[in-house]
Amino acid sequence: MAETGTRVNLQTGKVETFNVSESEMSWRQSADDQKAEALAVLRQERNLKLTETDWWALVDLTMTDAQKKYRQELRDITKSYSSLDDVKWPEKP
Repeated sequence: MAETGTRVNLQTGKVETFNVSESEMSWRQSADDQKAEALAVLRQERNLKLTETDWWALVDLTMTDAQKKYRQELRDITKSYSSLDDVKWPEKP
């Protein structure tokens, strides 16, 4: 199945229509690859949020229960969510 697209010819400035064959569309990610990428982006954002609070766990500090809970909820986020589109982040204390 071919798909149709449009593009601007930079030499003429005109809008052109073109067809793309199925084999030419093979570069597109599969649904599984898209899910894996979305999960990787979610983990990356989660890791950033954990990094922002790493100082709470320094030896000379004692984390509050709320801080411990927040960090655990961040670590567990991928058990409930699979992408940034649907995630509900825990509230930072």
